[in-house]
Amino acid sequence: MSGINPGDEAISVVSTFEDLNLKEDLLRGIYAYDFKKPSAIQQRAILPITQGRDVIVQAQSGTGKIATFSISILQSIDVSVCETQALVLSPTRELATQIQSAVLALGGQMNVQCHACIGGTPIREDIQKLECGQHVVSGTSGRVFDMIRRRALRTRNIKILVLHEVDELFKKGFKDQIYDVVLLSATLPHDVLEMTTKFTTNPIRILVKSDDESTLEGIKQFFVAVEKDAWKFDALCDLHNTLTITQAVIFCNTRRKVDWLTEKMRAANFTVSPMHSQIVQKERDAIMAEFRGGASRVLITTDGLARGIDVQQVSLVINYDLPGNHEDYIHRIRHSGGFGQKGVVINVVTDDEVRILRDIEKLHSTQIDEMPVNVAELIRGNPPSHCLH
Repeated sequence: MSGINPGDEAISVVSTFEDLNLKEDLLRGIYAYDFKKPSAIQQRAILPITQGRDVIVQAQSGTGKIATFSISILQSIDVSVCETQALVLSPTRELATQIQSAVLALGGQMNVQCHACIGGTPIREDIQKLECGQHVVSGTSGRVFDMIRRRALRTRNIKILVLHEVDELFKKGFKDQIYDVVLLSATLPHDVLEMTTKFTTNPIRILVKSDDESTLEGIKQFFVAVEKDAWKFDALCDLHNTLTITQAVIFCNTRRKVDWLTEKMRAANFTVSPMHSQIVQKERDAIMAEFRGGASRVLITTDGLARGIDVQQVSLVINYDLPGNHEDYIHRIRHSGGFGQKGVVINVVTDDEVRILRDIEKLHSTQIDEMPVNVAELIRGNPPSHCLH
């Protein structure tokens, strides 16, 4: 991995959380969350952000981006001042809610107030929460700007603005002139990088190159091959004991397949929850709450919502369908083993699809073996630690 910065400005690498000179109560919250040491992004980005610099960060999923700006925000705000001091904008409601959870968890020793300001929820509740005073607001652009227009969200004390998944935000037409900017994204195309120069002041750019070998380290990948696609469901049922010892995410390629598989699994007495964009927001929130709480053990979803799913407790990912491209495969399986976490991935494939797995192996210098009989023990042997994508 390497950091690249225009003008050859040196980027400090701070290898421990103690050396970042964080507040004691924040440090306690970080260790309570079971973080042992900063990831590569955290080692490079937290310090300049807390020093008030404009920072542009690029890193792959699972490297700790959300924790990077959450820790930076918590270090920068004054909890004795009951005003919004940090604003995080995300392209989806799920991401905004996930970030709220991260801030509240890492700031658990700080008495921090953080509100998720998202569409699909009662406006009156947002206004009441904001009037009570929120140190951090994590939201989607439409609802946030509505609250600013209504003067429910006061911006005079904002020190930090984070645009998370900035490429997606720009696709949705979001663009604004700002003073203090932090940009963090999994993908920063060249045109987006050019656009950021218009509203950042002498930014530090930390571009961490993709390193699939290191990001996939510790993730055990297996496959179960069947002759016909119609036999995949039986293979999935055979994994029943494996599914009952952990929480799992099952990926399908279409919403229709998610609904079909949900019906089939429920008919076979599995407790499963579907998640896709056609399910109304209130129901999606309830599904995620049940999943996080452990009431639902298996989540069936598509790539479309993968970015916004909070899957810290998941140690098993099953690909019922192989994705259409190799990058989506990597993004999916990172859910089973984000920064600081190990996991297991099982691909249910037809005999013809095994060759696609072989291509993925070569492309990403990884290994996908036939599933062993003791796969349940492998999952049991990988108790999930907390991870913020």
